[in-house]
Amino acid sequence: MPLTDVAPIEATIEIAAPPATVWALVSDLRNMARWSPQTAKSFPRGGADGLGARFLNVNRKGLLVWPTQSKVVRFEEGTEIAWRVKENFTIWSLRLEPTADGGTRVVQTREAPDGISDVSVGLTKVAFGGVPKFTETLQADMVRTLTRIKADAEALARN
Repeated sequence: MPLTDVAPIEATIEIAAPPATVWALVSDLRNMARWSPQTAKSFPRGGADGLGARFLNVNRKGLLVWPTQSKVVRFEEGTEIAWRVKENFTIWSLRLEPTADGGTRVVQTREAPDGISDVSVGLTKVAFGGVPKFTETLQADMVRTLTRIKADAEALARN
């Protein structure tokens, strides 16, 4: 039975770039390999973008390397992209909100509305020091991811 008592985790950042500029970056999930400390590579499967697009991801933490499969489950042009990880049931999303000064607020969320799979919980306990410790790592990695998105988007907006 999946671990079902899982609170969402979230991180937010403000970016001095218009939403269209930020969206052009975040809507291409292959970019996650540049930003996310755990995503080493992301391969689209079938070449589709948008809702229903599928990806094979290679993840890495230290010497550990593992594959995951993802499918885009929410896609609202210019506003939100969300993908579900098949192996652990979690849904990751990036939501964009315009700010009063013409910039963009980006909110990254990891939620587990269907819980986290037994296999994932077991591997997390063995390889990552347990669910609470790994959740802390994910929260810190979300901040790193958003900081990298901010740097790319602001550089693009300046050019």
